[in-house]
Amino acid sequence: MQDQAFTIKVMTEKEVGIAIDWAAKEGWNPGLHDAHNYYKADPNGFLIGYLGDEAIATISVVKYDSSFAFLGFYIVKPEYRGKGYGMQIWQAGLAYLKHCNIGLDGVIEQQDNYKKSGFKLAYRNIRFEGSGGGYAPENLETIELATLPFADIKEYDKTLFPADRSGFTQNWINQPNSKALGILENGRLAGYGVIRACREGFKIAPLYANTAKLAESLFIALKTSTRYDETIYLDIPKVNQAALALAEHHNMKPSFETARMYTKEKPHLPLDKVFGVTSFEIG
Repeated sequence: MQDQAFTIKVMTEKEVGIAIDWAAKEGWNPGLHDAHNYYKADPNGFLIGYLGDEAIATISVVKYDSSFAFLGFYIVKPEYRGKGYGMQIWQAGLAYLKHCNIGLDGVIEQQDNYKKSGFKLAYRNIRFEGSGGGYAPENLETIELATLPFADIKEYDKTLFPADRSGFTQNWINQPNSKALGILENGRLAGYGVIRACREGFKIAPLYANTAKLAESLFIALKTSTRYDETIYLDIPKVNQAALALAEHHNMKPSFETARMYTKEKPHLPLDKVFGVTSFEIG
């Protein structure tokens, strides 16, 4: 019997759902609408490997511009691991991102493997989980993000991400089963956050704010859109001590860590304003 050929192709939006399902099985708890939102970030940035007619490997290589990209969804079906298929799709993904500074959030145990491909540790992220619900004080200065001109949101977001991702952001803040809030300081946007429904519970992602006080106001307002018996998740850069204190104050517990790595220099971003990462999969 002739060996089946291993072929790699760009995913359709429907096939991105395969990567999402596999990520759920790996314990990454994706959002209910992540396939659509992630695909919009870069329709050419999702690769899938087939052995004959069977999908066996995935990787996302979202290119935001000619200089910055983010890698994720590097998954091989368990029964096909250790056979070289993962390395083939990995190399195809890196070829698409040639010359880019590539970021990724990898499991801690795989750091050495990523280092072999030129990735260097920048810092760690910690996923916290806790209970939803609660009541928001009446003096919270949060507003519905949709009431602001998108140009204001784009201007704020570009200070917190290494590349223009305005197309993605516009989809992200308007996705179904979510709530997006902003907070103003002296009439200007000084932070925003999004909470979205996931396979389990809800993730607050991102949570950006100029100060810890503003971040707490956003966090409380977003959290109160869920019930006490629902779980909320927040992914925090370990270098942001105020964000860690926020999680601790709200009785959130760490569940796992990732290694944020880059192939070139770590982008110069104000991580003291990042109280919650947007996505471990696409940055």
